[in-house]
Amino acid sequence: MMQPRFNFMWFWALVVIVIIGYSTFSSPDYRPIEGDWNMVDELVERGLVERIEVMDKEKASLYLTQEAPQILEGDERFAQLPKTGVQVRYNTGGDVQYFAERLAKAEAKALETNPDAKAVVVKYARTEKGWMTYLFDALPWLLIIVVWIVIMRSMSRNAGGGAGGGIMNVGKARAQMSDKNNKERVTFKDVAGLEEAKVEIMEIVDFLKKADKYKALGAKIPKGALLAGPPGTGKTLLAKAVAGEANVPFLSISGSDFVEMFVGVGASRVRDLFEQAKKVAPCIVFIDEIDAIGRARGKNSGFSGNDERENTLNQLLTEMDGFQTNAGVIVLAATNRVDILDKALMRAGRFDRQIEVGLPDVKERKEIFDVHLRKLKLDDKLDREFLAKQTPGFAGADIANVCNEAALIAARHDKSAVTQEDFLAAIDRIVGGLERRNMPMTAQERRSTAIHEAGHATVMWRLEHCDPVLKITIIPRGRSLGATWYLPEERVNHNVEHFMHKLAGLVAGRVAEQTLLDVTSTGALNDLERTSKTAYAMVAYYGMSPKVGNVSWFDATGQRDMFTKPFSEHTAELIDDEVRRIVDEAVELARQIVEQERERIEALADLLLAKETIFTEDIESVLGVSAQQRAKASEEVAVEVPEASVE
Repeated sequence: MMQPRFNFMWFWALVVIVIIGYSTFSSPDYRPIEGDWNMVDELVERGLVERIEVMDKEKASLYLTQEAPQILEGDERFAQLPKTGVQVRYNTGGDVQYFAERLAKAEAKALETNPDAKAVVVKYARTEKGWMTYLFDALPWLLIIVVWIVIMRSMSRNAGGGAGGGIMNVGKARAQMSDKNNKERVTFKDVAGLEEAKVEIMEIVDFLKKADKYKALGAKIPKGALLAGPPGTGKTLLAKAVAGEANVPFLSISGSDFVEMFVGVGASRVRDLFEQAKKVAPCIVFIDEIDAIGRARGKNSGFSGNDERENTLNQLLTEMDGFQTNAGVIVLAATNRVDILDKALMRAGRFDRQIEVGLPDVKERKEIFDVHLRKLKLDDKLDREFLAKQTPGFAGADIANVCNEAALIAARHDKSAVTQEDFLAAIDRIVGGLERRNMPMTAQERRSTAIHEAGHATVMWRLEHCDPVLKITIIPRGRSLGATWYLPEERVNHNVEHFMHKLAGLVAGRVAEQTLLDVTSTGALNDLERTSKTAYAMVAYYGMSPKVGNVSWFDATGQRDMFTKPFSEHTAELIDDEVRRIVDEAVELARQIVEQERERIEALADLLLAKETIFTEDIESVLGVSAQQRAKASEEVAVEVPEASVE
């Protein structure tokens, strides 16, 4: 068992308490009175001084006669006069001759008054300094030195970096080195999905493995590659796999590690990083979150041209493609904000290629599930393809979170294996939030919520280009009172009809409440927000308005001044009018379907109130076959007919 370490702070706290206690509770009766020349002359003239001790020619201590305390009892100046010991103390000023002359005059006056007065005994002494005196004299300097050492060690830990960790190594790069002989290196086998990114980045791996083949044709090694994509898609993991496949050293560092409170440290660390890389070349240098130092110069409001970030970026630009050559050093960088990077950093010769690491498709999601499900104890009936279809838009990190959350839910319910229901509950938990079954709701509010969600589901069920509805619930979750869960189609190209059907599905909840209950509630806030954003995107970004025309004000670079509109006031009014027209048309489309399906919406709401959560089978029993299923069936027939005619 490890013994607890003694904390010296308790020792210093005890010393402070003793000093304060001594100062507070020590008796003031033994403290001498601080006097002056006039007081001393008066006491000597009255014959009340027995002897005087002068220490170091300056500090004079008076010892009075035995009768003195009684004689001086009525005088307020001597109210705190000690009975014994040193009773009066004063400073002579260091002039012994003047002290002797003044004392002689006072004694002469005392003899005139009382001829029997005795002469005052005067004793001169000098302080002999012992080792304690020298110790107390040196104590302030020792304290300063100790505080300085503590500060330096703290700075070494927090900002020093480098192999030694000292303050002199503050300019050293804190890159983590993964040697090529590392047994735990990551390869492409450990990276599920990202097939297109693997193919594009494989050329770098092949160059590092077979450099002579490329050099024979005059090809140069790529300077760098930028991995860009949403958070959690596996950019860092892919960079590690490149180093593992190429079997070369891998130096990894974060962009924020270059930025410190000291001026010039960032540029110094960039130089040191590339010096380390040259020593182990060929190698790969990976800079994660490069946008921390690669932000476009001149865009940082409030900073001058001597900004530390800009100096660091300038040094990085020089190291990657300047006068010096970094033969055999390939720089990989990752960011999810390509639009704010400096153009000089993105040009060929620095980052020769930009590799898009996007969200995985359904096939890649299944592969990612296979990786994360290895360590879980699963039910035999688990359908992994079904899970992949239920998680559109999920990144690799999101899928890992789903698997972990499903295991937690299964353990919470004391199950022996993780089932498919646990995964569906985990997806609901991550997307919608935690269930709030104890949320107080009146019967009227529950009925209104049921009508609202039934309106969403019915309109989406009847429109061909809406996403297929999976389930409906009126159990409060997160900030919502209910939810209609649907499976978004992984479509990359949308037309006006697609958008109009989606908008009609979004506003259908509000329309159902107004039509069936004559109520307008706050439950449609999120629906209206998404509706407005989509409509504005149709008009201002995608050019889907005949009146506005085929123009777009979308800024892909992200460098437009946010306080300046790129269009006139007249155009702004026209955009607003077109957005309102599109939303009104979507509302009218939803209202027509709600009027036609009034009875079925009521029946669906009654089913919701009874079960709280219903699934596709329940919805189909009330509404029949969905428009999406009919469209899919007609597409299959259209594909099969030409084949039959050819035969």
